[in-house]
Amino acid sequence: MALGPSRSAACGIFPDRGTNPCPLHWQVDSQPLVGIRAPPKLLELAVQSLLRDEALAIAALEELPAELFPPLFSSALAGMHSQAVKAMVQAWPFPCLPLGALMKEHKPHLEIFQAAIDGLDVLLAQEVRPRRWKLQVLDLRRNAQQDFCTVWSGARAWLKQTSAPMEVLIDLCLKEGTPDASLSYLLKKVKQRRGSLRLCCQKLRVFSMPMQKIRKILKLVQLDSVQDLEVNCTWKLATLGRFAPHLGQMVNLRRLLLSHIHMTPHAAPGMEERCVSQLTSRFPSLQHLQELYLDSISFLEGRLDQVLRCLKNPLETLSITNCLISEADLMHLSQCPSVSQLKDLSLSGVNLTSISSKPLWVLIEKASATLQDLDLDECGIMDSQFSALLPALSHCSQLTTFSFCGNPISMAVLESLLRHTVGLSKLSHVLYPAPLESYEDVHGTVHLGRLAHLHARLKQVLQELGLPSMVWFSGNPCPHCGDRTFYSPEPILCPCYMAA
Repeated sequence: MALGPSRSAACGIFPDRGTNPCPLHWQVDSQPLVGIRAPPKLLELAVQSLLRDEALAIAALEELPAELFPPLFSSALAGMHSQAVKAMVQAWPFPCLPLGALMKEHKPHLEIFQAAIDGLDVLLAQEVRPRRWKLQVLDLRRNAQQDFCTVWSGARAWLKQTSAPMEVLIDLCLKEGTPDASLSYLLKKVKQRRGSLRLCCQKLRVFSMPMQKIRKILKLVQLDSVQDLEVNCTWKLATLGRFAPHLGQMVNLRRLLLSHIHMTPHAAPGMEERCVSQLTSRFPSLQHLQELYLDSISFLEGRLDQVLRCLKNPLETLSITNCLISEADLMHLSQCPSVSQLKDLSLSGVNLTSISSKPLWVLIEKASATLQDLDLDECGIMDSQFSALLPALSHCSQLTTFSFCGNPISMAVLESLLRHTVGLSKLSHVLYPAPLESYEDVHGTVHLGRLAHLHARLKQVLQELGLPSMVWFSGNPCPHCGDRTFYSPEPILCPCYMAA
């Protein structure tokens, strides 16, 4: 009989039932003994003993070993020991305190959050800092990487010397109901300690919120810390123009999404041009921009060149979706220096039916050495246009995913596409529309039997070409509900089919 601990190094050796037990599997002829658990570690026992007397725990902080601070702080959060939390922030012996990730785990009340901020406030008010004080960054991001060993040691590139202002890292979502009590309390402290406390925000989301409130909050944010910005507010173009000065200060921005920006009705002559200029004049400041997403933007038609020519560096991602653009716009896009190194390109929902295929061919060809993901869903591309794009597609050596659902393409063109892309070794997923031959009627109803037959034919061609691992999914929107019906190889039906 073989008897031994399989996780003794991680959890201890002696089986027992502790307050916060960690499972331990003892192997008996390869079968675990159920219900046997490891005891608390000595570190856990020390933490539990300290927190039985909160005053004692606070008094001991000055001499407490640094390695006890992280587990003691976590236990103080979980046990709602607000005074201990406040005192520990003041005595924190590491450069960074990942409070947001810890709060996400323990879900403490507002009182605990305020206690932590109060501790920071007291620390900043002291002329003589505590002997062991090293705290430089309070990280409130709930989804930050929880590499606590690195966090505790302070091995982060953005850490400053202790003489620098204290930084609070946060992800902001500005919408109705913002700011809540926690954010309001934090903003109050930042305003009071302006100069010694910097509010840094890497991810900023702006939804439905009055511009006056947005400006009031952003005045307290170090805008050069913003790296990821989403504006999805159903704003009028004039409102976006008023936001533009804030955008211009986000000089380290890497990702920008603008969605649902509409023209101002009954605007005075020249007003729209001035508003677009207010926006695009800020783009040269965005030297680090890598990803640009423009969705449901009504002012792009005839102005795409004005938007793109202000970008000074190559983009990795360009997504222009559900927008109206002209053939001249697409031609300007294909000639723009910023698209020469694209990895991801999406024109989903952009109607290209009446536009020549040449600008799109030039665009794909220009980015062919780097393009990895291409999305041409719902573009209204016809057989003749699609056939003209095939030579450019065959040069996209890095392409991994290609989606072009919602385009009226015949089976013959699909087979031609398959043969043109046979040399693309990295292409693994193709999402294609139901071929024209699979429709039952002019209303766009797909005959699942025909679709299955045509799909089987494509699979056969893949086998013949030696590409059995390449995945082809068929998808077409239901004319009733808009959901897609997929086939690979069995149908994944929309609710309309399921109801029938």
